Amino acid sequence: MSSEKVILASLKYPGGPADAAESLLELHRLAETAGGLVVGARAFSRPRPDAALFLGPGQVEELGQTASENAADLFILDHELKPGQQRNLEQILGLRVIDRTQLILDIFARRAKSHEGKLQVELAQLTYLLPRLIGKGVELSRLGGGIGTRGPGETKLEHDRRRLRNRIAVLKRQLEAAKRTRQLQRHDREVVPLPLVSLVGYTNTGKSALLNMLTGHRAFVEDKLFATLDLATRKLVLPPSQEVLLTDTVGFIRRLPHHLVAAFRGTLEEVVSADLLLHVVDCAHPDWESQMATVEAVVEELGAAGKPRVLVFNKTDISSKANLHRLAYQFPEAVFVSALKQEGREGLLEAITARLAASWQAVTLRLPYDQSDLRALILKRGRVIKESFGPKVITLRVKLPPKIIGQLQQWKKNMKSSK
Repeated sequence: MSSEKVILASLKYPGGPADAAESLLELHRLAETAGGLVVGARAFSRPRPDAALFLGPGQVEELGQTASENAADLFILDHELKPGQQRNLEQILGLRVIDRTQLILDIFARRAKSHEGKLQVELAQLTYLLPRLIGKGVELSRLGGGIGTRGPGETKLEHDRRRLRNRIAVLKRQLEAAKRTRQLQRHDREVVPLPLVSLVGYTNTGKSALLNMLTGHRAFVEDKLFATLDLATRKLVLPPSQEVLLTDTVGFIRRLPHHLVAAFRGTLEEVVSADLLLHVVDCAHPDWESQMATVEAVVEELGAAGKPRVLVFNKTDISSKANLHRLAYQFPEAVFVSALKQEGREGLLEAITARLAASWQAVTLRLPYDQSDLRALILKRGRVIKESFGPKVITLRVKLPPKIIGQLQQWKKNMKSSK
């Protein structure tokens, strides 16, 4: 199928997004990721959005002329439109109109591979579409079709609010069941607990490539926004022999649709339950500071703002030396890597080990000789400070993660904690 020709537009106004110019560039990349061919882009200014059109009437007229000259198929506005504004723009421009939110939802529909991921995206799309059906006999396939007409419009849903709400209820039940399954899996992991390290970052900062570099896994990597949506968890061995779980999560983006945050909240629980966050930043991106702030805002929204973290600047291979020097001075504890070039792995492993160990507790254990399996687990999960062998017991002075110590409560009579 040939690419749809797309016209983009953004509006700068007091109280609106402060990063309008950068956001429009990002919208360009989003449109290309969705398979569109951008044939025009305009940035406008107004004292306030127009109630009926969002843009001013004269601005819409200019866009109509640009669309006509370029035989455009689709208009995308870099803001979230009200249903009435969307319909009015379509009538005046004579072509399909979608907003930033609908475009991102469409990309998620294309990218989701797992069953749960598809459920999450469909729930987000239908939640977004529901108010746009009220009182209007508009087909779902028309509303749900972003670039390539992907989405819930392709399902055999009735075009009425009751059936739509029923479908939303079904999706919520299925996602709740998936959440319970994940909780059971997490409980099973905690029987012999491993520290959980979660990768977080803006979309396309190289989190999946970093997962591959650290674990030897072959997760899908592509230089596109939202290349990875589905959760991936792999075992990672830190020096000298400590095992942890490393999880890759969906990338964030400025003005991430709240429908998506709500739908993916179950998956993003891995961020909340993590012992350590690796905040991956594309140090070569001109707007890295804004991207960092966006990620921190989403992490805070999820309730994980207080989590320990390691700041990882990726893509050093395409960043200037002057920029790297500035960042190293500004963030002296950050780690610099190039996942693509496989550079900086050892330094990052050391940083993860040190940051995890900072929260460990020192304990003295006295284990009978018949508990050799427990001793082996302790040696594998913690760091030995001192070990001595007596006539009946092995005395271990070790530093262990709090999760491990919690599993040793049955040995409380043999265990003496110290600061």
